[in-house]
Amino acid sequence: MTTALFVVSEEGYWGEECIEPLTSLSDASVDVTVATPSGDPPEIDERSVDPDEVGEETAEHVMDVHENDDRLNDPIPVAAADADDYDTVVFPGGHGTEWDINQDNHARTLLAETVAGDDGTALVVCHAVGILGFTWDESGERIVDGRDVTGFPNEWEEGIVDDHDRMPDGRKLPYWVEDEVRAAGANWDAELDADTSVTVDGDLVTARGPGSSAAAAETLLDELDIDGSD
Repeated sequence: MTTALFVVSEEGYWGEECIEPLTSLSDASVDVTVATPSGDPPEIDERSVDPDEVGEETAEHVMDVHENDDRLNDPIPVAAADADDYDTVVFPGGHGTEWDINQDNHARTLLAETVAGDDGTALVVCHAVGILGFTWDESGERIVDGRDVTGFPNEWEEGIVDDHDRMPDGRKLPYWVEDEVRAAGANWDAELDADTSVTVDGDLVTARGPGSSAAAAETLLDELDIDGSD
């Protein structure tokens, strides 16, 4: 059976970016495990379940899975996960990843080991793409150097933070994803003229944001040679 590990933020994950791939892989008979930095259940970004923000149908579906999925409610600690045990590792986005997942040494090790091997595939979504700016391979090189990637663009961030990079909830955004990933040597293209943006470069799949979640899940299933209709 194909296995997947979802590395989810305790500081606020964006609902659709986790739930869409999680349910799509589950529907395709992938065995999914969820991990968080401490092993506590992940926290959801309240904006991602606000009907005025994402629509009533999406908000209800995401909250239902968030509250009732046993895997989300009983995660393992990231430090207890071994990349060799999984065919794919998924990093859902959300601003919260900037405070925990992207800075977590064990999460970065999981990502590096997944893309270094011959068998693993990583999917990194939205703000979680920032982890690429802080991850090195065994030879000391940035794993994203020279790779084609997409992710949460500066142009969108400008519409969220204030002049002092403060979020609507008052938290100071520590960095902008596009800036960090570009600085790490990535070939960045968020395809702002396209409805969705998913980029595949070898064993690394990146997705721009919540609107690309479904396409990202489909792409990942293709990369795993799994029929999503199973």
